[in-house]
Amino acid sequence: MAQVARSPKTYDVCIIGSGAGGGMAAKILTEGGLTVAMLEAGPQVYPEKDFKMLMWPYELPHRGAGVGGRASENFGEFLAPNGAWNISGEPYTSAPGANFQWFRSRIVGGRTNHWGRIALRFSPIDFKSGSRDGLGDDWPISYEDLSPYYDKVEGYIGVFGTKENVSSAPDGVFLPPPKPRCTELLIKKACDKLNIICIPSRLAVLTRSINDRAACHYCGQCSRGCVTGSNFSSSQVLIPPAMETGRLTLITGAMAREIMVGPDGKATGVSYIDKATSTEMRVNARAIVVAASACESARLLLNSKSSSFPDGLANSSGTVGRYLTDSVGSDGWGIIPQLEKMPPHNHDGTGGMHMYIPWWKFDRQNDFPRGYHIEMGGGRDLPGVGMFNHLCHNVEGYGAPLKQKARQSYGTAVGFAGRGEMIPNPDTYCEIDPDTVDQWGIPVLRFHFRWSEYELRQARDMQDTFRSIIETMGGEYQTKTRIEGQYPFGILEGGKIIHEVGTARMGADPKTSVLNSYCQAHDVKNVFVTDGAPLVTNPDKNPTLTIMALSWRASEYLLAEAKKGNL
Repeated sequence: MAQVARSPKTYDVCIIGSGAGGGMAAKILTEGGLTVAMLEAGPQVYPEKDFKMLMWPYELPHRGAGVGGRASENFGEFLAPNGAWNISGEPYTSAPGANFQWFRSRIVGGRTNHWGRIALRFSPIDFKSGSRDGLGDDWPISYEDLSPYYDKVEGYIGVFGTKENVSSAPDGVFLPPPKPRCTELLIKKACDKLNIICIPSRLAVLTRSINDRAACHYCGQCSRGCVTGSNFSSSQVLIPPAMETGRLTLITGAMAREIMVGPDGKATGVSYIDKATSTEMRVNARAIVVAASACESARLLLNSKSSSFPDGLANSSGTVGRYLTDSVGSDGWGIIPQLEKMPPHNHDGTGGMHMYIPWWKFDRQNDFPRGYHIEMGGGRDLPGVGMFNHLCHNVEGYGAPLKQKARQSYGTAVGFAGRGEMIPNPDTYCEIDPDTVDQWGIPVLRFHFRWSEYELRQARDMQDTFRSIIETMGGEYQTKTRIEGQYPFGILEGGKIIHEVGTARMGADPKTSVLNSYCQAHDVKNVFVTDGAPLVTNPDKNPTLTIMALSWRASEYLLAEAKKGNL
């Protein structure tokens, strides 16, 4: 191997990854006075150039479909750049019978550029659910430990919502919510008849200007990236203030290969590949924050083998890569005849739902553990079931009759997406593939994945709920109970919801966990993990808000330890 180029400087901290966890750590640590090097595998993002917020289809090659339709296999050419399930030169594998789809982002800000901005707090019971039903383990922290950090994150990034006093969906520090759309009002009316809780959603989108960021102007294109920074992303909200301190060195195009350790067993730096030159480089640091995303972080830890850590860094418990979960996902939609008579009107609002259904069966006995929430969309802005998608499946013809049918049915669809909690199981984990490497020679991950009967029952309940709401609205439900290429009850493949967490979980016992309650490795005191990997469970809430709260808490602890000289 060629000689490694070493950085002449030793930083206080090296952060691997620039998304929710890494970006938050960079902000807190640099503002706290530490020097930080940040390694990001992708390029810098330039919103004015890279985001396609107000582009028309004809302004992109092949109207945004990509050559051969390949863009749709990833995230589409219209959407925020450099996010994909398949990246050239960066393979991953699945064990026989395990179909796991791993979405990755290679750009400053990571997956926060692609995040739907649904910002939900975990509830108090979510931290102690193992004690409630005997499945899995409790967290080593409580809701009360994390609540002050939820407050800090919401207050800083901006989250809209309303205080509802729903035990499964804790209230937070909210901006005013936008008004419900027509379809959401119809869904709310049906839910009221069914005694299903339906409340304003909680999204990290500004409805009032804060921290010099403009309020949302309701173009509805959040998924394309927001040029005004009105919706949250690490690249626009966390990295800039860290850069302004003068203490953050951002190194892009840096593929982390291994965390290096010294004779005393402490981490000394990170070896990475400069993708532009294929040269191996090294950054020296007194502490390491791993925030590359749950599975990428597990890969890095497992590949960081040494005489001190023959099974991978911080893996004396053998649990790195274990306890992997994704959200249970099942979708459905229906046609609402009442909407045929709706006069054309603007569907103004954010690029996401203004109402949602939190877990409402928390007070009863169900035939599956834990719970799920329901996301919704409808009318003329519903992706995937607009004018031509369902029309071409259900209507034959051409000319004036086809146009008339299109005008009649356009905007009559309402869709639902259930997002529920998966229970960790021993058949679902990631490990290093013994035979496959990426284009830089770094061993890749191999995934094992299996839904259990718990998740299948939950997906069936989602489908039953979707159907009951659609039919109460006077509509016709469209989704079948089995969809080709999917599991029963429309449950989506593992990884498709992009909520994978738990591969380096926190816990009080070093024999069964990787990190302590401050996201600090039991085995290596100057290594922290601040992405989705520390999460002990994966409740029905989207995890990004909790990742940022945990990262803020861990970063304050790291700062305090650094000032004491304990790192």
